[in-house]
Amino acid sequence: MSFDEIIDRRDTHCAKWDKMEALYGVPRDEGIAMWVADMDFRPPQVVQDAVQAMHDHGVYGYFGDDSKYLGAIQWWMENRHGWKVDPEWIFTTHGLVNGTAMCVDAFTAEGDGVVLFTPVYHAFAKVINAAGRKVVECEMPVRDGRYEMDFVSWDAQMTGTEKMVILCSPHNPGGRVWTRDELQGVADFAKRHDLILVSDEIHHDLVMPGNTHIPMAKIEGITDRLVMMTATTKTFNIAGSHSGNVIIEDPDLRAKFGGRMMALGLSPNSFGLFMATAAYSPQGAAWVDDLVSYLDGNRRLFDDAVNAIPGLKSMNLEATYLAWVDFEDTGMARDEFTRRVQEDARIAVNHGPTFGKGGESYLRFNIATPRSQVQEACDRLAKAFADLQ
Repeated sequence: MSFDEIIDRRDTHCAKWDKMEALYGVPRDEGIAMWVADMDFRPPQVVQDAVQAMHDHGVYGYFGDDSKYLGAIQWWMENRHGWKVDPEWIFTTHGLVNGTAMCVDAFTAEGDGVVLFTPVYHAFAKVINAAGRKVVECEMPVRDGRYEMDFVSWDAQMTGTEKMVILCSPHNPGGRVWTRDELQGVADFAKRHDLILVSDEIHHDLVMPGNTHIPMAKIEGITDRLVMMTATTKTFNIAGSHSGNVIIEDPDLRAKFGGRMMALGLSPNSFGLFMATAAYSPQGAAWVDDLVSYLDGNRRLFDDAVNAIPGLKSMNLEATYLAWVDFEDTGMARDEFTRRVQEDARIAVNHGPTFGKGGESYLRFNIATPRSQVQEACDRLAKAFADLQ
């Protein structure tokens, strides 16, 4: 397939394109949707073929015998990430927002604190707050243009009421690929404060050349408190399948999580299982390699254009397809630079404050779209901020 193909997603019940006018005031007929994290690309043919086979069969009953599905997950994690997974460790949830909510439900109680290293994926805080838990924001400092850990400051913040920490690895929205030392630091932090560690690794396949993702499960001495979360949905652009995996090696944690799954009557849908089984394959792997190469080209185009505008700074993207742009040096109020992006450039983007402390001067741009669209967005941004140049 060609990632350059323009696919019109309007009027297809597509949140990204059909809701941008209502949510951001960006006109649907001439706007560019660069907010919610899904891609404007079709999944690999092997996934399309799996859906076609379901259609051709024409009977959509209960899914049975998940051995191929579990085997595909094992194959992918070992071959792509060097991580051996036992099928008994795997739970399938309705996506990883649901997986996060299930972890909060299973391992914390009302009033407990849940630690987030902010700014970070906004759905975490929404789930925590909705469950009657307390969001504990540990703000990450920016050093040399990228986010880093500050465990000394964060240790001082802890009160003993915190029961869980959620890590986004690779990081959304900053695009960091955490080093082994940083991951060990997170593991040690969780142990010092007796926290369950939930590692959301949904972007682990979308890592730019020159960077290597390390699964938290490969860090020593953390198994007894670790919950891993992975999915096909971001990697293969099948978020509508609403499937994700919560992978728990520790038997006690696994029993507790499984008990809550059982109590809530949760089970996966067959469409997601068929699609994931097809995606986690050699054909899917080849497609991902091509995708990452294309995204890297988009990243370089976008960053060069944005960083050429005085006052704008795009954080170096080590992973994901989500560019995190700082407008602080424009000297503009947040309302003004946001207005220019949405009204003048007609681009729908995520607002930085929704990601928590540290996001106030930022906007997040989704660059997983045909390159001509990225170029058009760059041209519009240059025009919208022409007075700075």
